[in-house]
Order: sequence, then C-alpha cells, then structure tokens
Amino acid sequence: MKPDVKPGIVAKSLKGRDKNRLFMVLYEVDADFVVICDGKLRKLCRPKKKRRKHLRALPHELPELMELFKAGRLKDSDVRKAIAKIEEEKHGE
Repeated sequence: MKPDVKPGIVAKSLKGRDKNRLFMVLYEVDADFVVICDGKLRKLCRPKKKRRKHLRALPHELPELMELFKAGRLKDSDVRKAIAKIEEEKHGE
C-alpha cells in the first residue's frame, strides 16, 4: 500500500513544470488539494497549492519540521536540508 499524501510527508510531483521535484506537504486545503513547498523554488512565503493526484507520497515523514511549522519557526533552509538528505539517500542506492 502506498503512503497517503498528508501534512509532514515528502512527496514527488508527477505533473506540471515542477515534475520529478520533491516537496514537503505543509497542510491540507480540502479532499483534493494540499499546499507544498521545497525551500528553493517554492518557499514558505509563497507555497504551491497542488492536487493530491499529481503527487506521489514517499515513505519519508518530517515530524520535527511539522512541529516547527506549527510553531511558526520553520525556515526554508530546514526544508531544503531535509529534502537534500532524502535525495542523497535515493541516489546512493
């Protein structure tokens, strides 16, 4: 069973100009949409609203970053570092 696209999870974009990029899901808008950011192209100050069906959740959760986000202390650099670490693991296989 594939993981759910939910807040705090890392997801890969399947469609659009950001195809194949990794993002962190920040929060759910409704049943169809979530809001994502990556700290580079899509920073926290202007995150992207994206359809769930255009994302594939990866088996990586970032609960510590979600705590910072809820507290209002999450920085773009935190998101970039977490995503870079996951990409490094993926290419190391």
